[in-house]
Amino acid sequence: MAEYIPLELPENPRLAQNIMHFARALRRAGLPVGPGRVIDAVRAVEAAGFTDRMDFYWTLHACFVNRPEHRVVFAQIFRLYWRDPRYLEHMMSLMLPAVRGVQEEKLALAAEKRAAQALLGDNMPEMPQGEDKEETTKIEIDASMTISTEEKLKKLDFEQMSTEEIAQAKRMIARLKLPVKPIKSRRSMATALGERMDRRRTLREALRKGGEIRTIAQAKPRPRWPNLVVLCDISGSMSQYSRMVLHFLHAVANEKGAGWAKVHAFTFGTRLTNITRHLATRDVDAALKAAGAEAQDWEGGTRIGQCLHAFNRDWSRRVMGQGAVVLLITDGLDRDDPGELEKEMERLHLSSRRLIWLNPLLRWDGFAPKATGIRAMLPHVHSFRAGHSIASLEDLAQAISRPDDAGEKARLMALL
Repeated sequence: MAEYIPLELPENPRLAQNIMHFARALRRAGLPVGPGRVIDAVRAVEAAGFTDRMDFYWTLHACFVNRPEHRVVFAQIFRLYWRDPRYLEHMMSLMLPAVRGVQEEKLALAAEKRAAQALLGDNMPEMPQGEDKEETTKIEIDASMTISTEEKLKKLDFEQMSTEEIAQAKRMIARLKLPVKPIKSRRSMATALGERMDRRRTLREALRKGGEIRTIAQAKPRPRWPNLVVLCDISGSMSQYSRMVLHFLHAVANEKGAGWAKVHAFTFGTRLTNITRHLATRDVDAALKAAGAEAQDWEGGTRIGQCLHAFNRDWSRRVMGQGAVVLLITDGLDRDDPGELEKEMERLHLSSRRLIWLNPLLRWDGFAPKATGIRAMLPHVHSFRAGHSIASLEDLAQAISRPDDAGEKARLMALL
């Protein structure tokens, strides 16, 4: 028989109002919660009862969560609202920057910044003003020297963004481009003002006119554009980064004149999923919603070696033609056999024109290739770059057409 565990509710004991307040916090955090779901939640809790804390959690989870990307936010707000009666003081201390000397600001955990904004709203405490006039003047000078909000947002980690910052970041990402240079080809195409004479077409036209050459046909090299193949990790540690990268990928796939022959997208966690057809949808929210519905392993485990094996076996010959450029977005934390992972990475490396690895862990200054998965994958990539912010995506756009760009690979290979 399940043990009765009483819930630590806020000061107001009326459960229906507490559930309504909890639903408002979820809506402020970005979850699509309406009055109908609140009524369903109250009725569901009434029917399920309070025999266990986890039963109460999953009852509300079933009523309010219908997308994989909302699970983390729901879990953080539930923990702070229902399990900690002093959640307001906790979030205030979490969100306030440190003021002792030059101590750095304490960073919130995943989704906690959004949870704080949802629970506290616009009533975030302000920083205390200094009493000394000279100190106040110094603070004003420092504020005038700071960079703009947009520049700060470019360097902010995706995992540390609030709901409003994520919405603004998505709008900035939609304007990013990923241009690529054409691949040199021996094939030519007809043109009025070409670089060389088209002998075959000149002779064909002369034969139609009795062998008399009246005009000399011109030709120029035919441009050949590569494919872009993206393999995106959607495991639990990569979920927020993957969503932002997929927004960027949607903008690239729908950008006219970027140069890519075709953009192919795959997600992987515990299995490989092809989401290429969903990128054709012009509405980015509808496209990612359809992609999330098809990829059932969001925020699950990671089997990089098995997923790369499935790609090399089933999709490599279909999408890797024309000198494809491959973007691999993952943190490289894999618990499978490193020998199999290294074998599949080598095959992927040999099949691609350029293999670029974006790893959000590279944002740390002290990052070193200590994990077995990272050590197995690193030697087989052409470039190793960070992928945790808008600035890192802008750097990728500038470096993707440079064949000599290796990112941080050389430095990290020296540490192996």
